[in-house]
Amino acid sequence: MRYLITALAALSATPAFAAGDKPFFSLANTDFVVWIAFLIFVGILVYYKVPGLVGGMLDKRAEGIKAELDEAKALREEAQSLLATYERKQKEVQEQADRIVASAKDEATEAAAAAKDDIARSITRRLAAAEEQIASAQAAAVKDVRDQAISVAVAAAKDVMADQMDAAATGAMIDDAIATVGEKLH
Repeated sequence: MRYLITALAALSATPAFAAGDKPFFSLANTDFVVWIAFLIFVGILVYYKVPGLVGGMLDKRAEGIKAELDEAKALREEAQSLLATYERKQKEVQEQADRIVASAKDEATEAAAAAKDDIARSITRRLAAAEEQIASAQAAAVKDVRDQAISVAVAAAKDVMADQMDAAATGAMIDDAIATVGEKLH
């Protein structure tokens, strides 16, 4: 029987039965036919509990969205804590890097000062060694000049004495030298 009413309502809702000047409660009036069809449609939906099913699906969807929002909120909080941790670690690493750079600068300054001191001492030692070599060379040169002067003086004295001495003077000199040696030895 329900199917028959539904079929009649569907057939009566056609535009061929609709009339413009008909009374409202007539099947010839399209507004009335549409209103009846709507009520039948709503009744079928209520009978088959479609609004409850749709409501249940919407509730499930709302619960799923709420769960996703809660998960997203938890992920956001976790990401913020990770970000704060990484920012703190970055700050610590930056401070450590600054300390390392400062330490390296201090060590470089100390190394430069030590190198200057080492170079100054090395230059002082080399200057002293050079002065000693110069003094030694001067002493050797003076000795060579003296030795050469003595050799030249002896040769010149020999030549002068050989020219001025005759045999009698030479004999007297030899006797005199032997007497002097004898006095000094005894």
